[in-house]
Amino acid sequence: MSETTQIKPLPFVANFAAGAIAGISEILTFYPLDVVKTRMQLETGKSKQGVVGSFQTIIKEEGFSRLYRGLVPPLLMEAPKRATKLYRFMTLAGEKKMNQNLAIATGCAAGATESFVVVPFELVKIKLQDKSSTFKGPMDVVSKVVKSGGLLGLYAGMEATMWRHLWWNGGYFGCIFQVRSLLPKPESNKARLLNDLTAGTIGGLVGTAINTPFDVVKSRIQGASKVPGVVPKYNWTYPALVTIFREEGPAALYKGFVPKVLRLAPGGGVLLLVVEFTLNAFRQALGPPYI
Repeated sequence: MSETTQIKPLPFVANFAAGAIAGISEILTFYPLDVVKTRMQLETGKSKQGVVGSFQTIIKEEGFSRLYRGLVPPLLMEAPKRATKLYRFMTLAGEKKMNQNLAIATGCAAGATESFVVVPFELVKIKLQDKSSTFKGPMDVVSKVVKSGGLLGLYAGMEATMWRHLWWNGGYFGCIFQVRSLLPKPESNKARLLNDLTAGTIGGLVGTAINTPFDVVKSRIQGASKVPGVVPKYNWTYPALVTIFREEGPAALYKGFVPKVLRLAPGGGVLLLVVEFTLNAFRQALGPPYI
């Protein structure tokens, strides 16, 4: 291939499929940790149990299957979520002109964009994961939320969700760019995938450390039941952060951090690894001008 010949970007459907496959793989692998994380975040006051204790309690009192309650909504949202994120990220920045600041900015933009897609799915998931949940399933949640709050009721926690995704993606993609630049240049496909796994894992850790307080607020807002005529205790993100800090202490803003980081640090690595592996498989299958 001549120096003037450029590799053509893969079509949108390939990026869509790669993102969906990667996201679903990550969810099926780590979902029980998400259930534990939500339980810990919805608990007010001092945490009574750690990660292991929470797992044991759920299995003993509710059965093993409860660790997968609420799985359907994230599976349904994963394809549009990852497609939106990857498309937004890849269209805002190409590899040749990427730098640290641009990686952070485009990551934040991708996260803010995907938040509009995921809010209803996240709301349904949180309602089902709550220990006190009496909903029969996803459609029961949807019907009751719409009946009590209209269609806009499905977008409760929209602002908190936007901040959660904006900060996680900014930290994740910004960190990936930096770590990749520090790692040895890969000389083989295996080395490149190892670099992606390393960068994705570190990116997932950093993104989680940045966005956990916003995730706690989102869980509190979406897990609460609306009472007519009563102003919700947790409504807007930053005032809610102050309220939790004042009433429960700074540690409360990091409730669920351990299961969250146990999921999203390796999960971030798995996600990037599967995306790159799948995209490479598409390039090989389609041939020139995609390789």
